[in-house]
Amino acid sequence: MSCLYITEQGAKVSTENGKIIVGCKDGSERSFPKETLESIMIFGNISMTLPVQKFCLEKGVKVIYLSTKGKYFGRLHSTAHFNAERLKKQVYLSDCDSSCLEFAKKIQSAKIHNQRIILKRYEKHSDKDIKEELCRISIYENEISKCNTVDEVLGYEGMAAREYFKALSKLIKEEFSFNGRSRQPPLDPFNSMISFCYTIVFYEIYAELESRDLSPYIGFIHKIKRNHPALASDMLEEWRALLVDSTILSLVQGNEIGIDEFKYDEESGAVYLSDNTMKVCVKKLEDKMRKEINYLEYLDAPVSFRHAIWWQVKSLASCIDSGSFESYQPLKIK
Repeated sequence: MSCLYITEQGAKVSTENGKIIVGCKDGSERSFPKETLESIMIFGNISMTLPVQKFCLEKGVKVIYLSTKGKYFGRLHSTAHFNAERLKKQVYLSDCDSSCLEFAKKIQSAKIHNQRIILKRYEKHSDKDIKEELCRISIYENEISKCNTVDEVLGYEGMAAREYFKALSKLIKEEFSFNGRSRQPPLDPFNSMISFCYTIVFYEIYAELESRDLSPYIGFIHKIKRNHPALASDMLEEWRALLVDSTILSLVQGNEIGIDEFKYDEESGAVYLSDNTMKVCVKKLEDKMRKEINYLEYLDAPVSFRHAIWWQVKSLASCIDSGSFESYQPLKIK
């Protein structure tokens, strides 16, 4: 099973003889067996025929619509079923401070742990000194267990993130170095790439949450705000370093992309992906999503990153049904 990413502007998605066909403006076509598709991500001006939409709705194939820069527009959504009782439990649990604190500690501690391990992996192949950053990150990771509020947890997570990106900027190839995390807009090529890939993973999680009859907008860590998918933001934390940061680091350090393949807006200082850079990032991320891992201790066999996301959302739904996050196990790499 796989996700189909469509970035070719003006393309048309149709179906014929049991296949999904993507036709481009230059007359070329790509076809994919229907039964292999799990989701479709559409970037920009791309059309989809009604038969394809009906097939996706009937078979539960997730279709997500984004702009060419990764802004989310919406998704094709079936109303075949809905578990209102689970949504009710989600709302009640989100008002329980002790449960939110337990979940925040688990997620953010795992996130910081994974950031630290990724830095140590790349430190082995670098002559840069990041010992001070690693030391501070370890301190902040340990402090999370002592926190009494979610805000305290987020405070230590924020401090760890600053040290993490400071160390990353030292380790990464010099031409891709950056001055901390920047977003809306991203101010350098590295931030542009990770922001784009965070968006892709974010909306895969968003769709999985909805498929489990959970509201992406009612979270346990991030505050509930109008038009902000707080629960999707909560769940993304587990995957930022583990899935996206490591993928883009591999892309850059492996010389798979050049510094001249980006678009620059002189007025705002924003840096955006070119069409080719977008395709390179999408392919690299999809390769990663299909890679099998054994980080889920409660499973007997390895699963792909994509199905690991599915399992974690399933585990979250079970926790909400039971009214406790005691059994939730975030992913931690070694």
